[in-house]
Amino acid sequence: MCHSKALFMYKRYAIYYTPERAFAEKGAAWLGWDIANGCSVTHPDVAHVDVAQITQTPRKYGFHATIKPPFQLHSEKQIDALVEAIYDICKRLRPVSTDGLSVARLGGFLAFTPLGHSLELRTLAARVVEELDPFRAPATEIELQRRRQRRLTDRQEHNLMAWGYPYVMDDFQFHMTLTGRIKDPDGAILQRTHDYFKPSVPAPFRLDSLALVGEDANGMFHTVHRIALTG
Repeated sequence: MCHSKALFMYKRYAIYYTPERAFAEKGAAWLGWDIANGCSVTHPDVAHVDVAQITQTPRKYGFHATIKPPFQLHSEKQIDALVEAIYDICKRLRPVSTDGLSVARLGGFLAFTPLGHSLELRTLAARVVEELDPFRAPATEIELQRRRQRRLTDRQEHNLMAWGYPYVMDDFQFHMTLTGRIKDPDGAILQRTHDYFKPSVPAPFRLDSLALVGEDANGMFHTVHRIALTG
């Protein structure tokens, strides 16, 4: 069932890249959640893969790449001002292209990662993180300690204190998460995931918009605004 975005008061916001058209539809079905429309979606039938089970962890976030990680809105800021700031930065940012995307294993889970040089993606994400950071409420001590359970490097600790998240700036890696942690010693799940998405994966890949998304009371993320990059 789809929901009107006007009905939600969002707990947190984030800036994502979210695809459109066939690639978005494939990703929504794979994860079981359509972030653009706020809908649960029926999973595809993939031979020898329990898609519902392996996608439980990333489902609530929708099919996306994180540009600025989820944050609570600063108490002195208004959501309208955040939206205006996002539109402003999107007027100054140019679209970024890579050769394409491929399904890869990242730390025990599967994700799409870019093919070819990705420095421009990192540069774009760094600008968004920095310019919109005044809208982020400071991380709580509980949040900081939870992040530190991952044994952060000195640079990641600096990022955590400066930007509220360890894996930004030079530690940013563009990816679109497809599963939680899985055991796939022979690569069979990776191959079947690749086969499922293959007809819809854009080549070259072009990031030409950003999405403001919000987390609802149930923890599910919804697209609030999509803004084209026109710089």
